[in-house]
Amino acid sequence: MIDIVLSSGLATLVGLRHALEPDHLAAVTTLVSRERSGRRAAMLGVWWGLGHTLVLVVVGATLVVVQREMPAHATAAFELVVAAMLIVLGGRAVIQTARGGRTPLAVSDAPRKGYDPVVRPLLVGMVHGLAGSGALTALVLSTLPTMPSRLAFVVVFGAASTLSMAVASGLLGWPLARLGARHVVTRGVTLAVGVSSAMLGLVWGGSALGAF
Repeated sequence: MIDIVLSSGLATLVGLRHALEPDHLAAVTTLVSRERSGRRAAMLGVWWGLGHTLVLVVVGATLVVVQREMPAHATAAFELVVAAMLIVLGGRAVIQTARGGRTPLAVSDAPRKGYDPVVRPLLVGMVHGLAGSGALTALVLSTLPTMPSRLAFVVVFGAASTLSMAVASGLLGWPLARLGARHVVTRGVTLAVGVSSAMLGLVWGGSALGAF
């Protein structure tokens, strides 16, 4: 029982920090930059976190149960997918900003398909979950002694990541919502976010290619 309590406490701290890694923040920020509501921005973070947690728990728990680590090439391949996703999200933000007229933030005022605010961050989170499951499994197998403590770590880690990203997304969305009427500023912010995401994706992809 003490192992489970300790592993859960450790998982909470590591999970809260994990959600704030640069690739996670870059991906979520490109999504949040279109929102004019801090509450909706927080919900984007929740959906990202749920997708991330779902894949992380399923894949991580499976690897923990069979006591195997994810092959290095598979991890590198998932990292490449993350890099490509960051480039696509960043490029999309840049293109939207360069169109002129209505800004990406103003676009969020127009009617959008109901599934869009859910499916996109959910899928982005799932991709990040795949990329992170290998490192999580290696950490769990090397540091925790019992199967219950390992499984508890994976589940609590995922839940803490979801909470952390929801808070971070809400905090990111709040100032963007306050700037909603200042189109020049919001377009500049969205452009900077898009360029940063694309650049990070290029660097991330180069690092992943080096692992092959």
